[in-house]
Order: sequence, then C-alpha cells, then structure tokens
Amino acid sequence: MTTSLPFSPCKVDPEKTRPCRIFSGSAHPELTREICDYLGIPLSPSKTRKFSNDNIYVQLQESVREKCVFIVQPICPPANDNLVELLLMCDAARSASALRVTAVIPYLSYARSDKKDEPRISIAARLVADLLATAGADHIVTMTLHSPQVHGFFSVPTDHLADRYVFAQYLMKRDLSNTVVVAPDLGHAKPTSALARQLKLRMAAAEKQRIDDEHVTISRIIGSVRGKDVIVYDDEVVTAGTMVETARLLRKRGARAMTLVCTHGLFTGPALDRLKGIENLTEIVTTNTVPIPPEKRLPNMTILPVGPVFGEAIRRNLQGESIQPLFSY
Repeated sequence: MTTSLPFSPCKVDPEKTRPCRIFSGSAHPELTREICDYLGIPLSPSKTRKFSNDNIYVQLQESVREKCVFIVQPICPPANDNLVELLLMCDAARSASALRVTAVIPYLSYARSDKKDEPRISIAARLVADLLATAGADHIVTMTLHSPQVHGFFSVPTDHLADRYVFAQYLMKRDLSNTVVVAPDLGHAKPTSALARQLKLRMAAAEKQRIDDEHVTISRIIGSVRGKDVIVYDDEVVTAGTMVETARLLRKRGARAMTLVCTHGLFTGPALDRLKGIENLTEIVTTNTVPIPPEKRLPNMTILPVGPVFGEAIRRNLQGESIQPLFSY
C-alpha cells in the first residue's frame, strides 16, 4: 500500500514565474537550500550579525526591487532572536521596494499562545501576527500551527500547509494491519483523525491536563489500544512530558510497540532522556521544519524533509496556481 504527496515535483517555469528572490534567516539555512534545490532557484545572499549591545543587524545583499521576496525562517530557539531577525529582514525587503514579501515560517513557536487562559496575559500569537504584517510581510506560509485558529490571527493571506501527506507517504511503506493512531490530547483529535483516515486506520485519543510547561497528566485513553501497535501523532515535541505520560497509560491499556510522529521536533531540556526511557518506543518520526543537530538525533529517529512541500507552495504562488491540495484543513 503506497501513497504520494498531492503534487508531482516540478521546477518553476521561467515564462510563467514572477521575478523572485529567496533569502534565508540564520535559523535554518539547510532547509532554505533544500527549498531552493527543489525550485531550481539560487539562494540570494544576506548578512546577519550582532552589534556589541546585542542588537541584530541584517542586510539583503542582492537587489529586490520589484521582485517577489521569500524569507525562510522558523521561529525556533533562540525564538526571540529568530523572530526579530525575520522582522528586520521583512522590513529591509519592503524598504528596498520589493514587489511582495512572503515570510516562510516552517515553525511558529508563538502559535502555542493562542488564548487568554490566565488573567493579565498577552495572546502572543496575535501580537506576532500583527508584528509580521507591520514589518512588511504581505503573505505568510507556515506548517501545522499548534492551534488552527491562529491562522485567523493574520491580517495578510496565510497558507497553512499540511504535514500529514509527508507522514502518510512514509508510514504506508510498513505493515499497518494491527495499528491505531492516537491523539495525545483531545485538542489534537481532528488532525489525528485526518491522518488516520488517510492511513485507513482507527484512532484513539488521550485526555490530557497540562500542569505547567514541562508536566502533564493523562487521565484516560478513549478508544481501544489493547494488543495494538500505536502511532502517537502530535504537532510538536518540546520537553516530551506529554509523550512520557501518554506512553505510560498506553502500556497500561495493553498497547504494544509505539511510534511517535511529530511535525516539529524541538527536543529541549529533558526531552531526549525522557524519550530514551520509553521502553516500547520503537521509532521517532519527525520533519526538518526546525534544525535537529547531530547530538539530538537518536538512533531510532527518522527525519523527513519538508522542503519539497514549501518549495511547491512557493512555486504555485509564483505561477498563480492554486495550493489548495497542500492546505491543512
């Protein structure tokens, strides 16, 4: 049983494509090069450095006048530096008379702050959306926001790309006849259901309560997992507290081998030690929306490329084609 991405790889057609420039922030130049390789477009040079007072300086080192500019920068650790660098690059492109500025943000960390669940706090996701528009971003391209409603925070067109095609293409190469897809919390049940349908599998869901940034409790599993292999599908793994508790309860409910699938593998703090301690965790499947250095790559970790998905979204935008098949609905 096989599947494929909802598009065929296709380089840009110079006769149909608007003149463009692609720049990389300092967060993830490897992903930007992957996107450029897919498109067959050279990476334009830029310079980023810090002044002695810790202010960030950026310079686009190629003319962008009347060009469509794409700036690739995930908002991953150090998130605040990477965000400010992206804002400065957008402003620099706008000030240099770019025709259109697109911020390509494979991972938007502030999407986790999507609601006012405590008194006197900022809804930071909305603030970041406003900052990007103010800085000059005319268009946003991102993938798998932590909360889908964050898409609506942007006042400029936003392409919210799906990850499930990448995962389905990989997972369908294995025997899934005795497998259940598990959402680690009820809030992630809808995207988990979409992946389960694509894999033609049943799903279950954990009921989670977050205690703080690093600790959660899982009270129950809704759905049968006894005697089943399970695929736990989450949008991001930071400290892996959710995974530890989910795995504990899945074992208690009789689940067998566990595969962790996550779009954004941050793996900060105690995450790697926690993941190593899950005895029935056979594989960790993630993507390269954020850089994963060698020291964070466990022996059972598989990193799938998303450059082709972002490259295809950019190509379709440049050539005025619909990108509906790539959307996360």
